[in-house]
Amino acid sequence: MPREQVNARTANTKTAGEVRIGISGWRYAPWRGVFYPCGLRQREDLAFASRMFPTVEINGSFYSLQRPSSYRSWRDEAAAGFVFALKGSR
Repeated sequence: MPREQVNARTANTKTAGEVRIGISGWRYAPWRGVFYPCGLRQREDLAFASRMFPTVEINGSFYSLQRPSSYRSWRDEAAAGFVFALKGSR
């Protein structure tokens, strides 16, 4: 392969990536009073978690289809810039 083609090909593959570290879900009873503050209402778990981590995996999408209204609600509850990772359906 000519040098020009190799350089063009390599230049196209040099992209900056971003790694986000988060949690797998947000409703875990054992986390109450440990990760989640005492007195935090369960319906506020996602909002709290979205301010502690930049992403969360939605496990429910693996087991069943989620309602569009659920996705909208979760989006509205999460902090700005928060990213959801969806697990593909089995």
